[in-house]
Amino acid sequence: MKIKTHILAPLMLTLFLAGCQGGTVNDLVPNGANTQLPAKLVQSMKTKGMTATSPIMFRIFKEENVLEVWKRKDNGRYDIVTSYQICKWSGKLGPKFIEGDRQAPEGYYAVRPAHMNPKSSYYLSFNTGFPNALDRALGRTGANLMVHGACSSSGCYSMTDGQVAQIYAFARDAFKGGQESIQLQAYPFRMTAANMARYKDDPNYAFWKNLKEGYDHFEITKVPPKVDVCEKKYVFNHTSDPNAPIAATSTCPPSDQPESLKMAYQSYQTNYESAFSSMVGKGKIQAPARSIQGLTEAKIIAEWSQRRARGERVTQEPPSLSPQDADAANKPQIMVRLASAVAADKAKEEREASKRSRMHTPAVAATPVPQQTPAPAPMTTAAIAAPEAAAPVAAPAPAKKAWWKIGGN
Repeated sequence: MKIKTHILAPLMLTLFLAGCQGGTVNDLVPNGANTQLPAKLVQSMKTKGMTATSPIMFRIFKEENVLEVWKRKDNGRYDIVTSYQICKWSGKLGPKFIEGDRQAPEGYYAVRPAHMNPKSSYYLSFNTGFPNALDRALGRTGANLMVHGACSSSGCYSMTDGQVAQIYAFARDAFKGGQESIQLQAYPFRMTAANMARYKDDPNYAFWKNLKEGYDHFEITKVPPKVDVCEKKYVFNHTSDPNAPIAATSTCPPSDQPESLKMAYQSYQTNYESAFSSMVGKGKIQAPARSIQGLTEAKIIAEWSQRRARGERVTQEPPSLSPQDADAANKPQIMVRLASAVAADKAKEEREASKRSRMHTPAVAATPVPQQTPAPAPMTTAAIAAPEAAAPVAAPAPAKKAWWKIGGN
């Protein structure tokens, strides 16, 4: 049967555009990008006064391994819809500093429609939006930091495929409803008085206190805060004038927060300070988790990542600094210890390889070579009288250095 080209061409063009631009031809969208939310979850949203396409917000807590989905109700305030256990996140508590440090970011990010990736190698994904204005002002680097499936992470927040399909659906439907960007709040832990007291001596504490300001604004209002950056820090609900941009490295302009918000925030802080003081020095508090010890450790891990990517022998796990190392004045000594650890691992591996090689090499019996014993020379009177003056015995030849130790290892 002959197909008319004037009919086929428009159809092929439609399919091509849909595939390249994320059109409405559902059959061309791979993986679970068209997954619908469970009926039970949809009914729960309706009960709370939410629609399928109403705006959403994400909150991530590293230490608790939780990703929360919040959605706007018909009264304008947000309520939690559901939460998911994070399958795996990379690095330690603390922000991302530089490319290769394996840190999952912390801070306030904007997820936009262009960040959605239905063709991800990790089932489905969306970009967190790192680096944001604060990251750039602080010189922090990195790219392609995602929330994705496949439960595998190197600087990302990884979910199971089933989880990310639902999370993706929440974002997809919100964008369909007209939401231009989704706020993603990433925290090291729930910013309670007890947790802040646990981490009061951590090198990241000042940064976390800044994050807590936005956390508190949301706890008070149940509305995602307006986030700006000035003086290389976050400021929240600082100005309501969209025509008055705030420069990330410039002096913060005067705040014009509503008086009601100022009073509510001050009351909240008064209660918090009282709770925080009661927790400091209190026994039986959960020990803090490991955190990245600043830019020094980030650089060491980034170097480890680069060497690993080049195929060089490195330790199985990324190097890690203790607080004592991070505070040490002589940083080169830290690098020497890390290099020694790598060298020790390499030497051990080569010794084991040599041992395995010898075990699998058949022994060859040596043929004995007959030796003639020379006739003894006649002894002189001088030799008898002074045996120490006789010809010296040749020193044995030095043992050969094992091959696996050659080269300074």
